[in-house]
Amino acid sequence: MISWELAERVAGGLGGEGGGDTDLPGDLAALGREAEQAVVSYTRLTPASALPPAESVGRDEWSRSNVRLLRATIAPLEKRVDGGASAAPGPLRAVTGGLLGAQVGGLVGYMSRRVLGQYEVAMAAELPAEPRLLLVAPNLRELAVKIDAPLADLLAWVTVHEVTHAVQFSAVEWLRPHLAGLLGELLASTEVSVDAGSLQVPTLDDARALWDRARNGGIIGAVAGPERAQLLERVQCAMAVVEGHAEHVMDAAGAPLVPRLDRLREALEARRAERTPLAALLERLLGLELKLRQYRDGKRFCDAVVERAGIAGLNRAFADPRLLPTAAELAAPGDWIARTRPRELPAAS
Repeated sequence: MISWELAERVAGGLGGEGGGDTDLPGDLAALGREAEQAVVSYTRLTPASALPPAESVGRDEWSRSNVRLLRATIAPLEKRVDGGASAAPGPLRAVTGGLLGAQVGGLVGYMSRRVLGQYEVAMAAELPAEPRLLLVAPNLRELAVKIDAPLADLLAWVTVHEVTHAVQFSAVEWLRPHLAGLLGELLASTEVSVDAGSLQVPTLDDARALWDRARNGGIIGAVAGPERAQLLERVQCAMAVVEGHAEHVMDAAGAPLVPRLDRLREALEARRAERTPLAALLERLLGLELKLRQYRDGKRFCDAVVERAGIAGLNRAFADPRLLPTAAELAAPGDWIARTRPRELPAAS
């Protein structure tokens, strides 16, 4: 039902002029090692294996890689949709696949113009588990000019963020399978059906209902439906910790590497808030607005926990998936600290 080849072409085309630029200054391998040393020293999380080297990529390569990841991730859901659509006429399937492919490509292409870096880790069994650490060169260069910041400083800071993700997934052995399991459960629980005899143009009421669902959780939230709200909330809470921890470490461990870190943080927050009305609408439909909340709420949670319980206290979130905060605890870090604080064993009689 989805023309992935078309999705890849559309995404690459939307990268725009300079989309293939991979030029970044300095020794990325050395920068990655320096960032890893700073992150491991601060977080006290020890990677179980060597981290992937930092790669400078263009928007086109980032788009191709993410279309591939998206295809593998939603493959189980797509197979069920394909099975339900098999009764539809061939021309209708072809048109629908082209439209969906163009939409997927457009969304990935839009995102390719905003992302600065990405720790790319597969959440699907169909893909090898070899992760990549990507730095999107044209976006980094353009942002450095826009905010009048040294490119080397911005590059170092973003590298710390992505290396933190690499350390998280390497040091915490349950993290990847836990997130993959939640995502798989969410996709498996999503009921899909295609009735060839009832295919029609959506009405205004249909569109309004979809919008009401999408604005609270993006496309996945809209597809999953309110009955999957608890499962979706678990995914969101886990990602809030992953992203918030990286944001916290980005500042704490990045400070020695970035002379004007405060200015960069201010500029990054302004960039996240600075969206045209069309971009804001698209980000809400995609669930990117939710991701911004994950950055903000997750960082606030991590900052508060470290202030009260130190980095060792925050690391309790990575000890066991049952110790991840709930949505209520993200807003009340003290409650999470109280729940996860190690209990002293009673003295032997």
